Amino acid sequence: MSRTKPVALVSGVAVAAVLLGVVSYTATKPASPGASGSSSVAEVSAGPSAGVYAELEAYARRDASDRLALGRADAPVVLIEYADFKCGYCGKFARDTEPVLVKKYVDAGTLRIEWRNFPIFGEESEAVARASWAAGRQGRFWEFHRAAYAEGAKEKGFGKDRLAALAQEAAVPDAARFARDTDGAPARAAVRADQEQGYALGATSTPSFLINGRPIAGAQPLETFTEAIEAAAKTAKARP
Repeated sequence: MSRTKPVALVSGVAVAAVLLGVVSYTATKPASPGASGSSSVAEVSAGPSAGVYAELEAYARRDASDRLALGRADAPVVLIEYADFKCGYCGKFARDTEPVLVKKYVDAGTLRIEWRNFPIFGEESEAVARASWAAGRQGRFWEFHRAAYAEGAKEKGFGKDRLAALAQEAAVPDAARFARDTDGAPARAAVRADQEQGYALGATSTPSFLINGRPIAGAQPLETFTEAIEAAAKTAKARP
């Protein structure tokens, strides 16, 4: 999927483009307390099959060697996140929501989380995306992810020295290799492939998600994700 866009996915991608492209503009900020939520929340709550496009499940790589993923490759549910390290709402999801999902679903073997670098805020976004991939080459992606999304981290910027400091904080073992990998062609190609996939889906802001073929736009409330994951798990269990 990172290199080609099979014809079989066209209809699902077109629908996702509408959902992510239209909904993401208004859904990238969390719902206010007491609010009913965006249309994407309503879709999640409507039932196990509402808002689900089976063709989009093929975007899950399920590669056991993927350093930018958490959880079993054969987990019944895959959450794909398209995000930018300079995105404040991505940081909120990473700090407040994702740890809950990891503890409740990833650790139980129900959920796999696959990261896609989707830098949309310019040169520093591109640089930190490549740096995260480089950290992953040494098995430290998620530690780098945690450091880059720490409260106040993005306000310090993602210049070269700052990226080196984040790598040190993430305990990336080989600093020289990290620097080479960050600036290398493979990192640029990996980030570009993720970007192309996100744009093909119609994502126009971050974070954007797919949960077993269900598009969700924005840093939605925790309940939106738990309902979508549980509905997807129920559907997967019912399959022959």
